[in-house]
Amino acid sequence: MHGVGDVRFFDRIAPLYDLVMPSAEAETLNAALARADNPVERVVDIGGGSGRATLALDAPERIVLDRSVGMLGRAQNRGLDCVRGDARSLPFDDDSVDAVTVVDAFHHMPNQQAVAEEVYRVLAPGGVFAISEFDPETLLGKGLVVAERVVGFGSSFAAPRELARFLERVGFEVSLLDTGFEYTMVAKKRESH
Repeated sequence: MHGVGDVRFFDRIAPLYDLVMPSAEAETLNAALARADNPVERVVDIGGGSGRATLALDAPERIVLDRSVGMLGRAQNRGLDCVRGDARSLPFDDDSVDAVTVVDAFHHMPNQQAVAEEVYRVLAPGGVFAISEFDPETLLGKGLVVAERVVGFGSSFAAPRELARFLERVGFEVSLLDTGFEYTMVAKKRESH
């Protein structure tokens, strides 16, 4: 899911990733999934890496999708279903997924427009796209933007209102679940587009 340079970085740090990253906020993620119109049976965590956020999701079928082989190896070791792939071309049928999540990774994804359009395509009507992302307008967010540039990432951050407008243009109904340094946006696929 990351740019090519970002993927290489995540392949290298995969063994240490879970030691330095906090666990995902299960309550917030599951509250986002609860916004779906129907029960969430199948969820895909794009840019899901080691599966740390996927493990927090309350759904019978949880799939981690990422481009980093090293990170997917960690997720497989946790017993999670894994798919190596690109979020710009999701390997799922139209209307076949109840929810898609992306936790702390959307800013790494090149061509976010294509990613959002693909998520919209694979989501069942009434399904949700839950995005946990960092707000570049907060003090910590400004620091993260600088740090990722120094590391050489091609990150593209958006403040909540920018991300909401972007997702609405794709066709989603958008609501902000929480705010702060890390915020969570829920984008629902309308019943008819």
